[in-house]
Amino acid sequence: MNGRDLILSRVRAAIAGSPPPVTPTPAINRVWEGDREAMVERFLDRLRDYNVGVTRTSGTVAPALAGILAGRGIDRLAVPTDLPAEWRPDGVALVPDDNLPHGALNAIPGALTGAALAIAETGSIVLDGGAAQGRRALTLLPDYHLCVVRAEQLVGLVPEAIAALVPNRPITFCSGPSATADIELDRVVGVHGPRRLDVLFVG
Repeated sequence: MNGRDLILSRVRAAIAGSPPPVTPTPAINRVWEGDREAMVERFLDRLRDYNVGVTRTSGTVAPALAGILAGRGIDRLAVPTDLPAEWRPDGVALVPDDNLPHGALNAIPGALTGAALAIAETGSIVLDGGAAQGRRALTLLPDYHLCVVRAEQLVGLVPEAIAALVPNRPITFCSGPSATADIELDRVVGVHGPRRLDVLFVG
């Protein structure tokens, strides 16, 4: 028996018959416990922290979208083919993404979509390719993404979001514009997706 085996045999003898150590597990909140307006404010604050343009409206969507786009100087957008008619802003050319080639999609200044849901605690919008969202390339190739989030789509915490999502859909979490950092932590925006993200919160 070499030294390693001797040490291991002594360790095994010492712990033989002993119950496994109990490591306390910290309690994790799985449901938002604050009030609804606090949840909304948390979400909007998180978005602002991530340099997301935030607009909130309780009115009709199209004029609010038109105002955001005018401020950005964008007059042409790629959109999912099932974009709701009441979202179509005046003065903006909308290009339906009917499987546009990636080069054509990349040449369009921005995209307008909805979301599957949003998470207040992390300030994330979640896309799953469902209604008014289009395919994943639609929100990755254009340099700008404008996303409409309805109040009823907002949940408080990640566990609530996971429970609400359909697991076999292509799920994308977006927390701010696309960004990454190299080994020296120099932050670069827009490497893997849009450099600019605006959210219109309706409610």
